[in-house]
Formats: sequence, structure tokens, C-alpha cells
Amino acid sequence: MTLTPTRLMSALGCALALTLLPGLPAQAQTGPTQTATAKKAQVVILATGGTIAGAGASAANSATYQAAKVPVDKLLASVPELGNLAQVRGEQVFQIASESFTNEHLLQLAKRVSALAKQADVDGIVITHGTDTLEETAFFLNLTVRTTKPIVVVGSMRPGTALSADGALNLYNAVATAASPAAAGKGVLVTMNDEINTGRDVTKAANIRPDAFKSPWGPLGMVVEGQTYWFRAPAKRHTVNSEFDIDRISSLPQVDIAYGHGGVSPVAYQALAASGAKALIHAGTGNGSVSKDVVPALRELRAKGVQVIRSSRIDGGGFVIRNAEQPDDQYDWVVAHDLNPQKARLLAALALTQTQNPKTIQRFFLEY
Repeated sequence: MTLTPTRLMSALGCALALTLLPGLPAQAQTGPTQTATAKKAQVVILATGGTIAGAGASAANSATYQAAKVPVDKLLASVPELGNLAQVRGEQVFQIASESFTNEHLLQLAKRVSALAKQADVDGIVITHGTDTLEETAFFLNLTVRTTKPIVVVGSMRPGTALSADGALNLYNAVATAASPAAAGKGVLVTMNDEINTGRDVTKAANIRPDAFKSPWGPLGMVVEGQTYWFRAPAKRHTVNSEFDIDRISSLPQVDIAYGHGGVSPVAYQALAASGAKALIHAGTGNGSVSKDVVPALRELRAKGVQVIRSSRIDGGGFVIRNAEQPDDQYDWVVAHDLNPQKARLLAALALTQTQNPKTIQRFFLEY
């Protein structure tokens, strides 16, 4: 058959159309030189214990169980699908229930995370953790580990032996997040119940439901079938932009929390200061309010060099306003802004490794 100009143009058009069809195999669209499988991210899982490593007496026990029973190798073996997401290896750092975490545990864990983040063969890090103090560890890492690599803290509300256990999927989502380039530079993250929250904001808001972890300002994103979806980014300083560096911190000063309530007396504040507290977090009612029966004692303690930081016992949705309720400028006190008392304790301890100036400490609370 003779190719007339019309038939030649028709043939060329069909060939061009075939190269653009989305349903064709990759070889037909891009050529054989672009079919190499992308290298999987390398993710290290640091296990510390908690409910995600717990076991109950029967499948019906979702709230009654022993935490920190399952070692990291068995934990990883229980979720073989992790291998589809990344090259995963595990390391047992601790095997404890998280309510027993101390400052020394925080320092040891943060230094290990920092060391791993410096390794070229590590693309992301996941920390399995008990939920009772998970938010504190996540915030501490967010303040002190200077890396852009994804760091994800994860736990579960039910042990792996329970009906409808949540740990396996939470861990799968954590690895998916740690392996995702999109998670880089967003600070330390927490993946629970399909949500991605910043370790700076998230808090445990319930004790027996899988949707226990919430951020007052909303999640950063979600994980669905191993894919991360992002909707906002953290606004506060963290990780590589932090003034705190775990590699330069060997210990933390004593900072304690005293709880405000109706009929409160100054006894707890005075006792904590007498025991060596360098700063006191006042977990106040409402806007960090301080009872008139406590104000004189706190002013006296401040005059002796103890930092006084007003926080609020309210769970999320607000923040302590400086010079409202109390004349903070006059008393030389600090406000915790929107940080809850337990997170305020950690930031105050880190602040005291650098300064005793309440104005500088106040800046830390506004920027972090």
C-alpha cells in the first residue's frame, strides 16, 4: 500500500496517541531505562515498651493487660506488611510502661535517636511507646533532636492480644510516615488512629478508646493504606530550628507541677521547692488562674530564684494569656501559652539548661 501524505499523517497520529495512553505498560510509555524499582527507605524502629508491646489474659481484655511484654523482634514479625513499605530493623531501647519514664530515659532515648539520624543508612525513625507519656517524649524529641529526617512516635490503646487491637495498623502507619519523603522537615510526629499529629500539640484525651490522641489545633494529616496525606504544617520552632541540642545536654534540672483546684493551699508548691525544684509549673484553673491563698507563696519562691510558670489544667482549646488573671510582669512570672502542664515542664527544664532569665524563658514558650 502506498503511503499518501494523508495516510502518513494518520499513522503518525495513531502512534502518538498510543504513547500517551495511560493504561499501557510503563515500558510502552517511558521506555525500558525508567523501569527500575525505587529503593525502599530504611527505617529503624526503637522499642520502649508500652501497650503496643502488651498482652492480656484473653482477647476480651482490651483495658486490663500487662504492658511491655512483647520484644521488638516479635512486634515486627507480627506485622509482615512493614516490608512492603521500607527496609525495617528494630532495636530494644527499653521495655517499660511509659508512666515509669524518667528524665534519664528521655535523655538516653533522644541521644540514640540523634545518633541514628546522623547515619546515612537511616532515612526515618519510629519509636514505639506507651501512651501515658507518649506526648511528653514526642515533644521532648521535637525540641532536642536536630534533624529533618522523619521521626514518628507511635503506641496503641489496646494490646495486640485484644479483639480489634489497634497497634498493628498504628505501627504500619508510623512506618509509612517515617518512610515518606513528605514527612521530612515537619518535626516529630505521632501516628495514632490513622491521624498524623505533631508531637508539639498532641495529647492523650481518653484512656480506653483508640481515638484517644487529639491535637487542639487539629491533625497535620492522615495515613490511608500506607499513603500519607497532608493538610497543614507545624508553625512552631522544632528540631533543626531549635535552640536546644540533645548532643549538648547531659542532665535536666528538677521541674515540678502543682495542681490548682478549689480550696488549694500553698503546701505543695513550698514542698516541691524545698525538695529542689528550680521551676514550678502551676497547673491552674481556666486562664492559669492562681488562688489568692497561693499567690504570696509563689511570689516568695520567685524571690528566692524559683521560676514560676502559669499553665492551665484545661484540656486543649485555649492558652494562658500573659498579664491576664495575674500581673506576670510585676511578679516576674512566665506563662506557658498553649502548652499543657506536662509539656511545659519539659520546655522549662530545657530552658533552664540555658538561662535563668524569665524574659528569655517566656520567649521560648511563645516560639516553641
